Formats: sequence, C-alpha cells, structure tokens
Amino acid sequence: MSLLARTLAAALLVIPVAGTVVAAAGDHAEHGSVTVPDAASVVYEAGPANLPKGTQISRVAGDPAKPGPFVLRIKFPAETVIAPHTHAQAETLTILAGSIYHQHGATLDKSAGKPLRAGGFVYLPQDMPHALWTTSEPVELQVNGTGPFGLNYIDPDDDPSRTAQGPR
Repeated sequence: MSLLARTLAAALLVIPVAGTVVAAAGDHAEHGSVTVPDAASVVYEAGPANLPKGTQISRVAGDPAKPGPFVLRIKFPAETVIAPHTHAQAETLTILAGSIYHQHGATLDKSAGKPLRAGGFVYLPQDMPHALWTTSEPVELQVNGTGPFGLNYIDPDDDPSRTAQGPR
C-alpha cells in the first residue's frame, strides 16, 4: 500500500469518539485537569462502527482524533474478536476488569494468545500488528495514547463498519 493510501486509510479510520468527557470540577479544572472519582462516574456510549458490535467506549480525557494525549475506557462483551490491526501511534492497554487475550501478528492465531487479567498491561509501538479477543466474560480496559489515533485492520474485510454498510 502506498504511503498516500495508508495515510488516507488511517485518516478515515480514526476512532470517532463523541463520548462524554468525565471531568470533575476542582481547583485545577481550568488547567485541563481531569479527575474520575470512581468507576461509576465513567459514562459509556456505543462504540464506533469500526469496533465489534456491543463495544462501549468512554472518552475520559483528550480526543483520539486530535493531536495530543488521550485516555479511553472500553468495554468489550464476552465472545468478541478484534481482528488483527495496527494503530498509527503507540498505545498502552491496561486491563481494569475481566480478561482478554492478546496476540502479536498479522493473522489471528488464538493458540498464540496470551491472557491478560485485571491489572495486566501491554505497550504496543506504532504499527505493531496485534489482535484481541474475549472468551466467556466481558472485559473493561483503558487505552492511553497520543492522537491522532486510528485503528487499521490488516484485512479491510475484518472492519465491522464495512459489513454494517454492506458489500463494496
């Protein structure tokens, strides 16, 4: 894929999160500080079309579509697969609740997946192909990164937004 095509694909697949920013007032709020007092304070919305159905997402701080740091909370239901993909920027994943499997590589190989449980952490450099999947339980995780941030499926046919729109 040419650099122009790859750049265009990344721009088109930037995770569009219009969710509520959870910011608490306080003596530093005017400086852009964000405080989340507890998990019950996080407001989730339906995830974007390029993530599997049933995904819920909250933009806790920043905006992944814009330059600068961001923090997202994401919930994936049980039996969810996020097919092999890359991101235009480095990211970190921290598992908050439940468990998920993570695997490096451009093709899905569940035998190579490593389980991550609450407290688990993954650092992924820019353009590192990887896949994630849940089994019998849902998972909640936190994604930290720098925008603009996008999700680029290795196989474009794995993008759930393509199947939602029908064949092309």
